[in-house]
Amino acid sequence: MRIAHLGRAGGDPDGFAALRDAFVTRNPGHDLAWLPRATALAPLPEARVVFVHGGEAEGSVGEQRSRLGVGDVVVLAPGQALELDGPLSLLVFSVPESVDPSVPTFLRPDHDPALTDTPGGCATDADAYRRVVLTWLDENGPFRFRALNCHRVRMTDSFSHYHPEDGGFDEMYLVQGVEPGGRLYTSAAVAEIERPADVALDRIPELVDETPIEVGDLVWVGRGHMHRAVGGVLAHVITVPGFVPGSEIGLDHHLRALDERLPGGSAARVPFHAAASDGPVIK
Repeated sequence: MRIAHLGRAGGDPDGFAALRDAFVTRNPGHDLAWLPRATALAPLPEARVVFVHGGEAEGSVGEQRSRLGVGDVVVLAPGQALELDGPLSLLVFSVPESVDPSVPTFLRPDHDPALTDTPGGCATDADAYRRVVLTWLDENGPFRFRALNCHRVRMTDSFSHYHPEDGGFDEMYLVQGVEPGGRLYTSAAVAEIERPADVALDRIPELVDETPIEVGDLVWVGRGHMHRAVGGVLAHVITVPGFVPGSEIGLDHHLRALDERLPGGSAARVPFHAAASDGPVIK
């Protein structure tokens, strides 16, 4: 896992460079750019998916125009350029696949009636804010694109999970809002977590890391790494390649077993999502 604190003064160029290098190494044919004050994107031979993370402006792609603000997405086909009438902070993914012409150029999760709340994934409450923008399966959302999926979601108590090395995907959180106490639980020790009876007692409290999250953070979670957002984190969740069905493997039943092995009076506890801890969860 890597975090680039793009919302801090100076924009954390070293953190972003390290995150980009890790991402590109794991995903040949993809690339990533952070443009804190973009006024245009020149045409390129590859398709791009552009996330607006700051500012407001009107954008134009050929004859198409739209107002753009935080949370909006622009999909550029090969050879298309984006013009802006003011500066925007942009996160730009270059992808090796063409975009189907049925996918709109401008996708606005908070303004497009086609993008309504669809609880699931990391936000299962009936009243969850979760807008699926680009999806793997047609039944999950109106616009399909498999080189990259994304949904904008508020995570208050998501379940602990990972995406497998074989057939899984990398995931990023582009954090656009954080309530007090918003944080991320992560672990690189998935193999140990999946064998809770074999873990030494003094090792158990070390298995899960807790990281506070800030507005402007870009979090990259590679395949095979456990993650869980809690406390109120509003983020654009981006997966590369797309969200492969059956590749979201829950760990809360193992984390619960680890926690139950600790002495009753122990100050150290293992965080887990109670509602997802009764048995295996695969989505």
